[in-house]
Amino acid sequence: MIICAGNNENFSFAQPMGVGLIETAMNLTRLCLFDKPEFILFVGTAGSYGNHKIFDIVESKTASNIELSFLTNDAYTPLDNVVSTNITNKKDVVINSSNYISTNKQLTQKFLKLGIGIENMEFFSVLKVAEEFNIPAGGVFCVTNFTDEDAHNDFLKNHDKAKELLTEHVKRRIKELTSHNQEGQIK
Repeated sequence: MIICAGNNENFSFAQPMGVGLIETAMNLTRLCLFDKPEFILFVGTAGSYGNHKIFDIVESKTASNIELSFLTNDAYTPLDNVVSTNITNKKDVVINSSNYISTNKQLTQKFLKLGIGIENMEFFSVLKVAEEFNIPAGGVFCVTNFTDEDAHNDFLKNHDKAKELLTEHVKRRIKELTSHNQEGQIK
């Protein structure tokens, strides 16, 4: 099953789940309770902490939920704040999720030191729900902006093209997987 956030981030091939951590967790949980998918693929846009360029496509199966206050030692959490459905030894780009969009370039550089590359509001919820229901899951993201003072304007400027690039990428990957399945190479 392919899912997305919704609102202005819709795709013809994806079912919207809601924007942010809470809406996504509620709606995806409801879906899994009543019609458990075999696999969940989340498709969305993301902001880069600096190592990924605008319009880069990133695939991952690992997410974190780290707030900016954690980076300045102004908060802590007793909860697990990293989740992964990656069962291979392949190193993933970690996707950070929060209900807030980061705009402080100096502060978000600290995410890179923690091995976290980009941010997307929903992905942590997707992987936590998938983990709870024992469903393999992953995500595909297109970078729309850097996490700086221009984040919102750059997101708006680049969003339509990012959605086009994501659509092309996902359709190409589905075609590749379908042709491999037909050849009996992937099961």
